[in-house]
Amino acid sequence: MSSKDWLEKDFYAVLGVTKSASPDEIKKAYRKLARDLHPDRNPDNKEAEEKFKAASEAYDVLADDKKRKEYDEMRSLFGSGAFRRGARTGGGAQFDPSDLFGGFSGAGAAGADRRFGGSGFSDIFSSIFSGGGAGGPGPARRGPQRGRDVETEVTLDFAQAVRGTTLPLTLRTPGACDTCRGSGAKPGTTPRSCPKCHGTGLISSNQGSFSFSEPCRDCQGSGSVVDEKCPECRGSGGVTKSRTINVRFPAGVADGQRIRLSGRGEPGDRGGPAGDLYVQVKVRPDDLFGRSGDDLTLTVPITVAEAVLGTDLRVPTLDSPVTLRVPPGTPSGRKLRARGKGVVRKEGQAGDLIVTVEVQIPAGVTGEARDALEKFAKLTPPPARERLDARLRKAAG
Repeated sequence: MSSKDWLEKDFYAVLGVTKSASPDEIKKAYRKLARDLHPDRNPDNKEAEEKFKAASEAYDVLADDKKRKEYDEMRSLFGSGAFRRGARTGGGAQFDPSDLFGGFSGAGAAGADRRFGGSGFSDIFSSIFSGGGAGGPGPARRGPQRGRDVETEVTLDFAQAVRGTTLPLTLRTPGACDTCRGSGAKPGTTPRSCPKCHGTGLISSNQGSFSFSEPCRDCQGSGSVVDEKCPECRGSGGVTKSRTINVRFPAGVADGQRIRLSGRGEPGDRGGPAGDLYVQVKVRPDDLFGRSGDDLTLTVPITVAEAVLGTDLRVPTLDSPVTLRVPPGTPSGRKLRARGKGVVRKEGQAGDLIVTVEVQIPAGVTGEARDALEKFAKLTPPPARERLDARLRKAAG
């Protein structure tokens, strides 16, 4: 984005948060927007794509404490009228905020964007207030810039999340043009140093007692001029392309977990390091097993006779089946434990399989089954209800 965007765009409104929003609230708002507007979910939807880009720009600034502070301070200064057209500087000279941007528009704004990597305002801001002048420090060309982080979402099956898996992940993200290798020049040609700024990308100018710099308009802040543009990227040096990488999901990865892959995000500018790739994990529920931390859970129905007499219960696990002993007189809801049959971590630690038994009561019995139950009821003592009977007598009396 160009430096002017820092003043004209309300990044808080883009993400739908207040100016006092915490970092967690900003992150949560961005994740929701990125999930809903991601190009993979909205193919050929230009409006969603633009909103996705706007949300990414806003998050790039507001998620960085330093950038967010500069953004808030500058919008506050301009909002207060300190730098409105006609305001005077300390040296008596008039200051025009449009001088900060040199009337950039269209391709010029895009060039300024590439020149400053989305955070150029801090350089202009520091240049204005650096006390520069005849003896002040001159403009310095910015070095390599780190690429942006990329966030995507992957859905895993329950067993894949528990055991761990490696999956190919295809992304469509900006990258260096393969035809010109990021130079923007037609193959066989090379960019030349800008004669106006002498390759610095900045033009210094004075306003009274202040000295500040702005991106060079001839080279759009890049420091170089491309005479013959690359036919593939049209001189930008970058294209949006698909790439496939293999992502390793460790055993026990949980629903909602965020995995960071260092250096697998967007490539950097001017040889800078690539950003990071963040993979948001979603886990499909299993139709049989549940999960509580590193323990797996399973509910198994048993009959009245099995609960009363006890039984050996054979249950499945994610590996091989196991047999658990149900003691005689087991009540409904009792939990049995199969040790080491839960989530196995990389360190070798393993959770358990927790089996909850539920006594299944038949809806109705007839014939011999009913006769047997009636005989059973006569031969077994009734449950202890002394306190219940006492309360009933008290209520009746």
